[in-house]
Amino acid sequence: MSKFVKINFLGAAGVVTGSKFLLETSEKHILVDCGMFQGLKELRELNWCDLPVDVPSIDMVLLTHGHLDHVGYLPRLVKQGFTGKILGTAPTLAIAEIILKDSAKIHEEEAEKANKENYSKHNPALPFYTKKDAEATIERFQVEMEDTWIKLSEHISCRFQYNGHIIGSTFIELDIEGKRFVFSGDIGRRNDYLLDDPKTPEWADFLFIESTYGDKLHPEEDIEEILADLINETIRNKGNLIIPSFAVERLQMLMYILWKLYQKNKIPNIPIFIDSPMGTNVLEVFRRFPKWHKLSVEEYHAMCNHMNIVESYRETWETIDDPRSKIVVAGSGMVTGGRVLTYLQQLIDEPSTTVLLIGYQAEGTRGRALKDGVHEVRFFGKYYPVKATIKSIESLSAHADQAGLLQWISTIKNIPEKVYLIHGEPSSLDAFRVKIKDIYNWNVIIPKLTTVEEVRV
Repeated sequence: MSKFVKINFLGAAGVVTGSKFLLETSEKHILVDCGMFQGLKELRELNWCDLPVDVPSIDMVLLTHGHLDHVGYLPRLVKQGFTGKILGTAPTLAIAEIILKDSAKIHEEEAEKANKENYSKHNPALPFYTKKDAEATIERFQVEMEDTWIKLSEHISCRFQYNGHIIGSTFIELDIEGKRFVFSGDIGRRNDYLLDDPKTPEWADFLFIESTYGDKLHPEEDIEEILADLINETIRNKGNLIIPSFAVERLQMLMYILWKLYQKNKIPNIPIFIDSPMGTNVLEVFRRFPKWHKLSVEEYHAMCNHMNIVESYRETWETIDDPRSKIVVAGSGMVTGGRVLTYLQQLIDEPSTTVLLIGYQAEGTRGRALKDGVHEVRFFGKYYPVKATIKSIESLSAHADQAGLLQWISTIKNIPEKVYLIHGEPSSLDAFRVKIKDIYNWNVIIPKLTTVEEVRV
C-alpha cells in the first residue's frame, strides 16, 4: 500500500524569509526550520499569527542553521504547544541560543520603550517572546553529529551535511520510506574566507532548494581593494565608515578582511570598533569549534586583538564621541535594529560619513531603502535626513549565486520527482525555475505560502 507525505509550506515560500516546512508522515511529523519572517510589514505581521497546523502533533524540529529567519520562531512554537526535541549541529545550536536570547532581549526592550514613549498602536505593546520563553526553547536543543545518519523512527532517518554559509550550517537529507527529501538550507559560497566549500547532494527524490540569488551572479569585485579605497577615503575626509553587519559570519569575515588589509599594509592602523554584542558571542563560537572553519588559533587571537570590541552601550556613545576617523562594524546587517541605529542617528546626516551595506538587503528593510537612495530614513519614531554617502558591496554575500546553486545540484545522480524552489523573491524564483528547466528539464514547482502538497513514498 502506498503511503503519502504531506508537505506544509509555512514559510520561505514565494518569499525569502520565515523558513518553515512541515512534513506529516504516518510515523512522525517533522518541522524543518522554524524561522521568523523579516522585511515587509505584511510579512512581519504573519509572525504574530499561530501556525495553521496542529503544533502539539509536531514530533521534532530539524534546523539547517542558526540564522533568525530559520530559528527565530521557535519560542512561539513552544508557546503553541510544541514539546519535542530541536535537532541541529553543535555550532548551529550554539548560534541559535545566542540569536534567541538576543532576540528576546530586543523584543522586551522594544516593547518597554514603545510603552514608555507611547509610539505603539498596541496598548500595551507586548514582546514577541521573552527571555524566559527563549530559555524554555533552548532546553529542547539536542546536538547531532554532521555526516551521520540518525534514525528518527522505523522508516525515517536524517543526516546533516556541511553546507558552508555560516558556522554549523548544513543541508538536511531525510529518508522517508526509501525516498530522499533534501532541504538545502542556505547554500554557502565556494572559496570563502572562513569556511570550507559546501558538500553537495548525490540523490534527491524531492528537492527543496533556496533561490535567494536564483537570478543573479555575484559581481567579480576585488573586495580588499574596494574596502581599502573606502577606508583611505574615510581617513582623507576625516569621517567615519559605518558598516551595518550581520552578527553571524559576516561580522567575523569583515574582521578577518580588515585585519588582513592592515597586515598587508593596504590600510593604516585606523581604529576599528566592533559593536555587536551578538557578534562578539558568535566569535566565541568560532573559538569553541575550530574544526568548523579555516582560522587557526593564532590567526583568531591576532584578529581579535587588532579590534576594539565594544562591551557596553556606554562604550557605544564613547565611540561616537571619539573624534578620530574610524571604522565601526555594528549590527544589524539590514539596518532593521541593533546598535547600528545609534550610530546612524548621530552620524547619517554628516556628509563625511560613509555607510557601507554588505550582502543581501531584503525588500521592506531600512538597508534596502538606503541602498535604493532614500533622502531620509525613519527609526526610533523619527525621520533622519540621509547626507552620508551610501555604498554597497554585493559580493560579500554568504549565499551561493545562480552559478553556485546550479553547481550544487549538478552532483545529483537521479532525476528528482519534484524540485521546490524556496527562499526567494518572485523574480529570482522564476529566473531560477527557467534555468533549471532549460538545463535539466526537471519538474520545478514554486510553492506559495501555506500551500500543502501530498507526495507518494
